[in-house]
Amino acid sequence: MTLAIMSALLDEQRGLLEQLKHPKQVQRAGRTFWCGQWAGHDVVLVLTKVGKVAAATTTAALIDAFGVDQVVFTGVAGGIGEGVGVGDVVVANAFIQHDMDASPLFARYEIPLYGCASMACDAHLTAILLEASNTGLAGVGSHFHHEKLLKSPNVHSGLIASGDRFVSSAQDAGQVRQGLQAAGFEALAVEMEGAAVAQVCRDYGVPFAAVRTISDRADDDAHVDFSAFVKQVASPYALAIVSQFVKML
Repeated sequence: MTLAIMSALLDEQRGLLEQLKHPKQVQRAGRTFWCGQWAGHDVVLVLTKVGKVAAATTTAALIDAFGVDQVVFTGVAGGIGEGVGVGDVVVANAFIQHDMDASPLFARYEIPLYGCASMACDAHLTAILLEASNTGLAGVGSHFHHEKLLKSPNVHSGLIASGDRFVSSAQDAGQVRQGLQAAGFEALAVEMEGAAVAQVCRDYGVPFAAVRTISDRADDDAHVDFSAFVKQVASPYALAIVSQFVKML
């Protein structure tokens, strides 16, 4: 079995590469893929770049060129769900595209010719990732800058919404959430890649799971130093979670 670990940005995946044994670099489709072993598993690490098209391209290349059997995504997101705060972690159970609208030919959010709006994550892989998140984060201490977060992280599980725009104001976040709620969907977080990865994995029949650390509330009070947050909080959280995850596979 070969596991792919994906992130959009380098800082989101910092620390993971150092865990690979016998890493080998492969260039393909304009991306750098790192192949190696981790906890006895064959692993491929890659940065998707930002947005749904870039994420879909990367996922297809992973499956076609590297024959990966499982895909996990780790990175950051904006929180829009009730009680989802900065520093919390959301493990996705499904993804939806908040900017998908092919109406009136199809219902708003429905993916044309798929007969659905949301793409479910693999239940077994997601259960492992959820347990790994709870176990991994239980071991992190003050050196992970908890004092800047003011609280220990909570782990949530639910729907994550993806779109090709950065949601960065209270008005935008409210519109995204209210639109989804009107269609019967309650999203916990927003980001820009997961729904595309989920769709490609569904097309290929490859199990997919994803975890996101909440960097802001996707509003006017968004975290002012995104890069510092990713380096000091999200990246160590990802390492703690993924380290547990690969041991549990």
